[in-house]
Amino acid sequence: MNNVLLAMVTLMPALMMFAAMLLSRWPLRSAARLWRTFILLSAVALAFSLIAAFAGQQLPEVRPWLHASRLGLALAVLVQLLCTVIAAFSSRYLDGEAGQQRYVSALAGVMAAVHLLLMADHWVVLVTAWALVGGALQHLLCFYQDRPFALLAAHKKQIADRLADMLLLGAAILAWREVGSGSLSDLWAHVAREGTSTSLQFSAVGLALAVILRTALLPVHGWLTQVMEAPTPVSALLHAGVVNLGGYVLILFTPLLEQATVARTLLVVFGVVTAVLAGMVMLTRISIKVRLAWSTVAQMGFMLLECGLGLYNLAALHLIGHSLYKAHAFLSASAVVRQTRLQAMRGKDSPLGLSLLFAPAVAVATVLLAQWMVGGGVWPWWWSVILGLAWAPLLWLPVRRTSVVASGIQAAWGVLMVAGLTGTALLAHALPLGVQNAPDSTLGLIAVTGMMALYVFLATLQLRPHALLTWRRWSYAGFYLDEAYTRLALHLWPARWTREPFNNDRQQVFTLIAAKDPK
Repeated sequence: MNNVLLAMVTLMPALMMFAAMLLSRWPLRSAARLWRTFILLSAVALAFSLIAAFAGQQLPEVRPWLHASRLGLALAVLVQLLCTVIAAFSSRYLDGEAGQQRYVSALAGVMAAVHLLLMADHWVVLVTAWALVGGALQHLLCFYQDRPFALLAAHKKQIADRLADMLLLGAAILAWREVGSGSLSDLWAHVAREGTSTSLQFSAVGLALAVILRTALLPVHGWLTQVMEAPTPVSALLHAGVVNLGGYVLILFTPLLEQATVARTLLVVFGVVTAVLAGMVMLTRISIKVRLAWSTVAQMGFMLLECGLGLYNLAALHLIGHSLYKAHAFLSASAVVRQTRLQAMRGKDSPLGLSLLFAPAVAVATVLLAQWMVGGGVWPWWWSVILGLAWAPLLWLPVRRTSVVASGIQAAWGVLMVAGLTGTALLAHALPLGVQNAPDSTLGLIAVTGMMALYVFLATLQLRPHALLTWRRWSYAGFYLDEAYTRLALHLWPARWTREPFNNDRQQVFTLIAAKDPK
C-alpha cells in the first residue's frame, strides 16, 4: 500500500497539470477564476513534487515505463516552480486579452508532458512526451494568431520538431531491435554488459541530432530568436524550461553516450560552433529579448558541449542555473530595458586593452587555485581553462578611472566574483544528483580551442570595434545561417506579400500573409 502511495506522489504533478488542462476547457465565469484555479492546482503539484524529491530513492519504479531519478525529481520541482511563477505573471500580463482559456490549457498541457518526459524509462514514453511538449507549446507560440511573423517562427519550429521526432523514432527502433526491449533500463544493462554495437552507435547519433534540432543549435536556431512576438511569459517558459530538455535527455542517455564517440563528437562540434557564433551575434543586438534569445542559443551550445565532453554533472548544474537565470531575465525584461536606457544616458566605459590580455590568465589561475584548495581532480584541467575564459570578462577594467586604487578595487572584486562562481560550481558539483562524469581529453582540447577563438574575437571587438565593422555586419545578420532554413519553411508553407492600407491613410505597408497561397 505504501509503495502505491509513493508511486502516486511521483505521478501527481503530471496528473494535476492534466486535470488543469481539462478544467481550463470548461466554461468559467471569469478569467480571474480560471487563473486562480490553475495557480492553485500548480501550487499543489509543486507540493507533490517537493514531497517526491525529498522521498528520493524510496520511491518505487513503475517499470518498464517510468523511473524517478534524482535529477528528474529535482528538475520536476524546478519546472513546477517556474510554472507557478509564470502563471501568476501571466494572469497580470494577459489581463483583458482574449483567448486566456486557450493559453491556460496549452500551458497545462506543456507542463503535464514535461513531467511525463522527466520520468520516462521507455522509448515510447520519451518519444510521445517530447512530441506532446512541442505540440502544446505550438499553441502558446501562436497565441497571437494575427501576427504573421510569430506564425512563421512557430512553423519553423514545427519543421525542426518533426524532423527531430523522426530521428528520435529511428534511434528508438535501432536500440529496440538490438536490445529486444524498449525499456531504457534494459538498454543501460545491455550496454554495460555487451558494449555498443553498430546499431547502437547509429542510435546514439540519431539521438544527438534530434537533441541538436530540439535545442535550436545552429543552423536551425532561427525559430528561437524569432518568437519574440509571443507573450513574454511564453518566452520565459520556452527559454527557462522547454528548450533545456535536450540537456536532460543527453544526461539520461549517459551510459550510451559514454561509448558513442561519433555522437559525442557531433555534440562538441555543434556546441562549440553554436556557442562561438551565437556569442558574437548577441553582442550586436539592441533588443533586450532578442539578446536574451541569442544568449539562450549560446548557452544551449555550451550545455551540449558539456555533454559531448562527458561532463554530465556540470551540464546538469548548467541546466538548473540557466533555467533560473532566464526565467528571471525574461520576467524582469522591463526593468532591464530601464536600466539599459539609464546606462546609455550616462555613457558606457570601454575596457582597457591591458586587462583584456591579462584577464584570461588571472581567471584561469583563480579557477585552478580554487580547485586545488578543495583537493583537485574535481574536473579536468581543460575544463578549468574553459571556465576561466568564460568568466574572464568579469575582470575587464574600464578606461574612465581616476585612480589606481579604484582600478585595483574593481580588479579585486572581479577576482572575488570568479572565485565565488568557481566555489559555487564546486559546491554544486558535490550535490548527489546521481550523474557520473566521463571526461574526454581529446574533445576537451577542441573545446578549449573554440573558447580561445571566441575570447580573442571578443577582446579584439572591444579594442578595435571599427576595424571589425564587416564582422559586426555579419554578426548582426546572424552570419546568414538562418536564410536557407527560412526559405525551406516558406517553400513548405507558402506565403505571399501584399500591400494593404494602413489606418485608412494613403500610406501603405507590406504585410506577410501567414496563410497558404490559394494557387
